[in-house]
Amino acid sequence: MEQEQIRLLKAEEIECRVGMISEKGLSLLLYKDARVDMKILDEVYGSSNWQRKHEVIGGNLYCTVSIWDEKKQQWIAKMDVGTKSNTEKEKGEASDSFKRACFSIGIGRELYTAPFIWISAEKIDIHKKADRYVTYDKFKVSSLSYNENREIKDISIVNQNGKIVYQLKSTSEKNTNEHIDGINQELRRTGIALDTVLRRYGVSSIEEMDENTYKKAMNSLKRTKPKAA
Repeated sequence: MEQEQIRLLKAEEIECRVGMISEKGLSLLLYKDARVDMKILDEVYGSSNWQRKHEVIGGNLYCTVSIWDEKKQQWIAKMDVGTKSNTEKEKGEASDSFKRACFSIGIGRELYTAPFIWISAEKIDIHKKADRYVTYDKFKVSSLSYNENREIKDISIVNQNGKIVYQLKSTSEKNTNEHIDGINQELRRTGIALDTVLRRYGVSSIEEMDENTYKKAMNSLKRTKPKAA
């Protein structure tokens, strides 16, 4: 039951939930659901080689996930406790305790390395409802990658319209400088304002552009006729 056996989460397996929200913007939390845990347990160990058990200890609901170790010829167990849910209390605690036990096994542990994700108000629709702020925007992870230490290295998050609202990328300083120089050269040639390009691709700076976005921007600019002399 080695952690290295467990693959890293894919972008489509990670969900986004609003954490804090104010008139200035909101923070996002990344999480996985129980279905992802079950799928990965099946993939790695086989559907017949793991099991789960729930029990109440001291008034709290715990989950034990056990995995069959063929070499040791014994079950290896991990246990954790769930937290109460605002709706469907028992179901929420059962699901949460299961997900936490799976974290102990190593599934989704890379989410702990996620950066603090803050999205400013100009990129989203925020409304005041009674005495609090709300948003009806939906968010999803569109792409991500990890480093050799199984830590999140690059991540892009889009809204329901597919527009990038948050991006973290570990581009080398050399590549970043090349991107900035390349874009600025085309902006001077075409007379197009930088803000126009940034708004079009949903980023706040050239540094936020990933390689694919940079290539799209450059290709579009190169097809644009130069400004009149």
